[in-house]
Amino acid sequence: MPWRPAEEPRSINSRMTNDERRSKSEVRNPNLDFAHADSGAPLPPYDAIVLVSFGGPEGTDDVRPFLERVAGGRNIPAERLQQVMRHYQLFGGVSPLNAENRALLAALIGELNANGPAMTVYWGNLHWHPLLEDTVRQMADDGVGRALAFVTSAFGSYSSCRQYRERIELARREVGPAAPPIDKLRLFYNHPGFVEAMADRVEAAIVELRAEHRSTARLVFTAHSIPVSMAERAPYVVQLREACRLVSDRLSQRGLGTPLLNGQSWDLVFQSRSGRPSDAWLEPDVRDHLRGLRDTGVTHVVLAPIGFLAESMELVYDLDVEAASLCDELGINMVRALAVGSHPWLVATIRDLILERLDPTRPRAALGSLGPWPDQCRPECCR
Repeated sequence: MPWRPAEEPRSINSRMTNDERRSKSEVRNPNLDFAHADSGAPLPPYDAIVLVSFGGPEGTDDVRPFLERVAGGRNIPAERLQQVMRHYQLFGGVSPLNAENRALLAALIGELNANGPAMTVYWGNLHWHPLLEDTVRQMADDGVGRALAFVTSAFGSYSSCRQYRERIELARREVGPAAPPIDKLRLFYNHPGFVEAMADRVEAAIVELRAEHRSTARLVFTAHSIPVSMAERAPYVVQLREACRLVSDRLSQRGLGTPLLNGQSWDLVFQSRSGRPSDAWLEPDVRDHLRGLRDTGVTHVVLAPIGFLAESMELVYDLDVEAASLCDELGINMVRALAVGSHPWLVATIRDLILERLDPTRPRAALGSLGPWPDQCRPECCR
């Protein structure tokens, strides 16, 4: 049976209408933070939740300043910058990421209004508007006492976890003493709601294939590549492999199992690396892997971007343009699963993560043998 969130009391603070919440979440901005030392005094209840994401441009004039902000003063070769700019220009300079976040915000607002707890919802990005530091300032102006943050990544690495915690803390320092404490919700790669949502996305892709090809199609999960040196200090790969296994098992329970290849029914590959060619990054690259699959006789592939919570340029260009073009050359029929996005199971997962922080006695949902990730990461993790 799929996981079902338990019903809980509705509120912590006064409830707000959808319009009131949207006035805060879609126009203003927020943040997150490192563990706050317990002084022994009772902590105030959480009265806000902040969605923290990467951000993306929403027009041609946004692309260069967005990429310069992402580069952060690093010496990115001009030809590389121009190459990425061309990717965005193919789509009118618009990344799908902000639209995805707006959809998730609207769904979360609806979920909390319908089922509680009552919390003001904010949104802040690292690299494009609404910017995180502006959001934290708005939270301070609104008198937020204490907030939770949902970061749009299920997996732990410097890029997907610690960096966000650092940037949240920097934003709080910029705002000053009025900035509220903000506690990050835990990683959720093995939460049953996330697994169920990803399995739904993959199933929808599988059924795009003709019925006679579904049993022979190769399931290939993709995630953003990171430097090997970074991966060695993070749980990223272990968590990715566990999530792939859990989603694959859920598909098998639905009668959508995929055939074994080298003793395994799925593959994990990486994409979108951006470092120097001389640096070691996680492999295999998705395009190299597709070439290898064709050499083994595979002619049908389902690509499932498990490492990406929402649609982004890395998916619509690197997979839908580059990988799809390569598959055409190789004679491989490729279908691509959507990212989880604002799937109802993800929205229910966010609510469940909120409720477990409000009630320390609440059971913490997790599939597999690794158990739920702790609220506070180890100090040495993901540096």
